[in-house]
Amino acid sequence: MTEHQQEARTHHQTLVGKVVSDKMDKTVVVAVEQTRTHPLYRRSMKRTSKFYAHDAGNECREGDRVLIAASRPLSKQKRWRVRQILQRAEG
Repeated sequence: MTEHQQEARTHHQTLVGKVVSDKMDKTVVVAVEQTRTHPLYRRSMKRTSKFYAHDAGNECREGDRVLIAASRPLSKQKRWRVRQILQRAEG
């Protein structure tokens, strides 16, 4: 396998967000906040999207900042995996 093919295989879309729910087994809900500019009014708008992510070890807690990566569909709503916990919640 060439270097380019190997790089293309391991490249997945990643997002950084905050865990808003950890009540499910091996699943967390991650809120990702994006800032966009309105096309007509040129005003900054905040937009929040929620993603269900697989947390195999049940390590994430509510309030943690995490890095999630796209994966194959794991269930009806889960298409993301927790790649790394960037910052633990205080308390």
